[in-house]
Amino acid sequence: MTTDQPRSAREKMTAGEWYSFWDPELTALRERAQEAIFEHNTLPPSKRGNIAPALAAILGAVGEGCRIEQPFHCAYGVNIAMGDGAYMNFGCVILDHGGVAIGRKAMIGPRVQIYTVEHHREPEPRNAGMEIARPVVIGDNVWIGGGAIILGGVTIGDGAIVAAGSVVTRDVAPGAIVAGNPARAVG
Repeated sequence: MTTDQPRSAREKMTAGEWYSFWDPELTALRERAQEAIFEHNTLPPSKRGNIAPALAAILGAVGEGCRIEQPFHCAYGVNIAMGDGAYMNFGCVILDHGGVAIGRKAMIGPRVQIYTVEHHREPEPRNAGMEIARPVVIGDNVWIGGGAIILGGVTIGDGAIVAAGSVVTRDVAPGAIVAGNPARAVG
């Protein structure tokens, strides 16, 4: 006989189900990330290296030769995986609730924002912290121009280019070039 155990908010978040942002385990994970981010953003470059030690320790995966410029902000860190040689320029923000996989040699421009989470549309559940998360996958050798916004549930195929300032709301085919709001194929 099996008994159904209640699923934690973290398990629901990872599974793409509605969960409460105010869950104590999630709050503790965000606080841990804030400490690591603070170290990364305040260490002198000569002591920080490519990624400050505390930030590298909480990231889900960090490939060889990855670099994150400062300042950088993320929600949890544990849901971010970076392939070998991936690079994030200054001022990137990643709300990694749903998971963000960044491929090998991907170049993320300055002030790029990746939002995997969406708050409830109804005021009462939204005020209770209810949200849902969907993953973002960025392929190998992708170039995302400065100021672009990538929304949850999007996959950007290998070798694609996202023009600066674009808002990506749907998948981008491998090798495609997209621009605009919402981003559409241009080349």
